[in-house]
Amino acid sequence: MNTEEEKTSPSPTEEKKAPENSVVTLPCEFPYRLIGNAIILGIIFFLASVTLTLKNDLINKQLISFQDSLYELSSHLGFTIDDIIIRGRHHTTIEEINNAIGLTRQDNILKANLNDIRYQVEQLPWVKNVAVKKSFFPNIIQIDIDEHEVKSLWQYNERFHPIDEDGNVIEADYIPPQQILLIVGAGAPENINNLLSIINDGSEIFKRIKAANYISERRWNIILDDIEHGITIMLPEKNVEQAWKKLIKINAEKNILKRKLTKIDLRLPKKVIVTIEKTGKPRKKAATKEQKL
Repeated sequence: MNTEEEKTSPSPTEEKKAPENSVVTLPCEFPYRLIGNAIILGIIFFLASVTLTLKNDLINKQLISFQDSLYELSSHLGFTIDDIIIRGRHHTTIEEINNAIGLTRQDNILKANLNDIRYQVEQLPWVKNVAVKKSFFPNIIQIDIDEHEVKSLWQYNERFHPIDEDGNVIEADYIPPQQILLIVGAGAPENINNLLSIINDGSEIFKRIKAANYISERRWNIILDDIEHGITIMLPEKNVEQAWKKLIKINAEKNILKRKLTKIDLRLPKKVIVTIEKTGKPRKKAATKEQKL
């Protein structure tokens, strides 16, 4: 028994030996190779983009030079501007248009960009719409202008500004050739069309309106006959159409607008307050300045 046990028990030397199937782990180098390759590729792409940019700039310069040569050749062949025809202008000056388009006779007509011409002319204060076209032999550039139409004159900050049919302020000096509706107060241009759509009924009252004062950006006072000594009609903030119809009805029944009045107050829905002119005293001027009520 003792002899067999000695044969089967392992020696100390055999216990220290490593198993034959054990795995040896080496340092992982894959992430470092990936980062290195990415850096190298980035440098290559950067150099390629710089080279391509420089090459394209060179190509662009060559194309521009070639284009200029073609324009010069076409000018010698007769493709120069013979005339610039401008139609439809009333307030816009020739000098303003010439400065805007930057073209003269003998400039190359092929080089003239119609979109640029249209855009530059549309920036002028009186111009609403522009149509531009070319024609050849004779070589003519035709500019058709549609200007803003003045519908009223806005008094604000001691200045007078023309207002077009859409309620837009025209940033230009203007002297009306005849009497025109005067509007007063902050916010008046943006709201005048809403008022006119209600009161512009072709009645005799509308024809007598000389000024409209926008009070505190809330409601309107209308002045008839004379800006300084006319009748002031005080409209409400809301239900303006009903108030206006009420005025027309009362005037048709009682003809109150032929009396010597200074004010007709329509702000209350069920009342009409009339102020009669006092005789023997100098008449106060009608208010045409912004005021709070």
